[in-house]
Amino acid sequence: MDGRAEFIGENVTVSHHSDPSLLGVSGMIVNETRETLVIESEGIQKTISKRPARFMFKDGELIGSKIAYRPQDRIKKVKA
Repeated sequence: MDGRAEFIGENVTVSHHSDPSLLGVSGMIVNETRETLVIESEGIQKTISKRPARFMFKDGELIGSKIAYRPQDRIKKVKA
């Protein structure tokens, strides 16, 4: 998965997080800010901070600190 992609609507699993209660949370991304992803999991929206996390998408894993930009800024800043 390319770090410049649009994430809203994508399915994702939290593969690593500094908060162990968030490990394994999976669902669809319904919103994104500079520092967080909002994942709808089992009908509940959970806000996950990007920086201490790794996210598994169908195309591969992304390190949260590498995508911690506003969506509109990320395309300019993230190198492939």
